[in-house]
Amino acid sequence: MPVEKDLKTILKKIQFTDDAQVMKQLVDQSLQVKIRMGQIKRKIVVMSGKGGVGKSMTTANLAVAFARQGDRVGVLDVDLNGPCIPKMLGVKGKFEITPDGALPLVGPYGMKIASMDFFLKHENSPVRWKGPMELSPVWLGLMEMNVIREFLADILWGEIDYLFTDLPPGAAADKPPVIAQFIPELDGAVVVTTPSEVAKQVVKKSIVYARDVGIPIIGLVENMSGALCPQCGTGVAFFEGGCEDLCAELDVPLLGKIPFDSKLSQANDRGEPLPAGHPISKQFDQIATRIKEHLNFKKILAEKL
Repeated sequence: MPVEKDLKTILKKIQFTDDAQVMKQLVDQSLQVKIRMGQIKRKIVVMSGKGGVGKSMTTANLAVAFARQGDRVGVLDVDLNGPCIPKMLGVKGKFEITPDGALPLVGPYGMKIASMDFFLKHENSPVRWKGPMELSPVWLGLMEMNVIREFLADILWGEIDYLFTDLPPGAAADKPPVIAQFIPELDGAVVVTTPSEVAKQVVKKSIVYARDVGIPIIGLVENMSGALCPQCGTGVAFFEGGCEDLCAELDVPLLGKIPFDSKLSQANDRGEPLPAGHPISKQFDQIATRIKEHLNFKKILAEKL
């Protein structure tokens, strides 16, 4: 079957009109998701609630940091309409469809990558939604959720240590609780923001909401925390203050601060991870270590209780 028809196949599978068929599909998919996710030790979502804060950049570079430390890593890009993880990680191609499911593509350091981008026929092809959802955003949201469920059920991740799921920009109100339902034993969310008071105000609401629907918050990454001069490396502040006040108010660990660096943005555009010794790479290494410490502490605490 041509790859460009695989997406059509997925969409057809979720257009049942018979309630019994719908329920059977949902039950079958849920069981399949549990099987797939059961092979993954740690499952982390990266979210923000505010667009334009560098969430996908954080996801890509955080995944690279874990992979560099020897972990088996997978990245799921569930931004259905504007996938960019493949570009940032320099991965091109289409899914290989097998009788058991779709094989994720392999990225830097052996990372496994799954994205809507691998379904599209051409690089510039938009995701075209056909049918009743053209008349109603509710239908569009339902279709997106079903496609995400298909992703989780049909991708052959195999045994990996960490799966990072890059949520859509803004992570609209319907996304976090649905994703939490889809991913059994979700370890938690890494939240990304900038030090801007506008961004922090929106992200604060997202953290409260995520907790309300049962998503643990692992910690917060402060992105665009000033800028590094390309000549001398001196830091220059963009905003007044940082995110310490937000973290203190909500009792959220501050995992790290990532300054804006032209070399980082150029590396993302080229799809080539920064060298391991680069200062930004070291920052992500530290964030990765703090996430591991947080998750290990929770595991030890749970075992004692």
